[in-house]
Amino acid sequence: MKKLEKFENLVESLSTLPSVGRKSALRFAYHLVLHDNFNAMKIASAIENAVRSIRRCSKCGGLSEHEICEICLDEQRDNSKLCIVENAKDILVLEENKLYDGVYFVLNDLEEGSISKLKEIVNSGVEEVIFALTPSLANDGVILFVEDKLKEFKLKFTKIAQGVPTGVNLENVDFLSLSKALSDRVKV
Repeated sequence: MKKLEKFENLVESLSTLPSVGRKSALRFAYHLVLHDNFNAMKIASAIENAVRSIRRCSKCGGLSEHEICEICLDEQRDNSKLCIVENAKDILVLEENKLYDGVYFVLNDLEEGSISKLKEIVNSGVEEVIFALTPSLANDGVILFVEDKLKEFKLKFTKIAQGVPTGVNLENVDFLSLSKALSDRVKV
């Protein structure tokens, strides 16, 4: 007799998500399959639609349903301020809290192509580069590297203040700490 192969596949798939262990995955799967079929189908459809529609913005690297994201297209944004983040999720955190009105750049890697895109954005009128990276020694090195690559431009370099605990991702920081860290950013 075969085990519940499809149920086990669901549990295994759910347990690959960040912060979801086997016990939580089992609980989610059980609830979705036996207690909330409608919501399960709604979630499945939303996942499928998102996976098919969401891509990286060709300009900043954030999430978008089009080639260029809404933030990059927004003429009301302050293009003199560029906030460099580690991943697209960090943009969502900052935008959700309405703490920042400038533009963004996701620093996925330090390859020459990424640096060229960054220079192109900086060359379009950026006066201040704000590093909103998770505080760590490694990211301090990244900051120095990026500063060096942008030394040809007359820029003010700042980073978010130490209101964000070292090693904690921006998505896990409360509104007040994140607000204080952004408003009290320091010169690099």
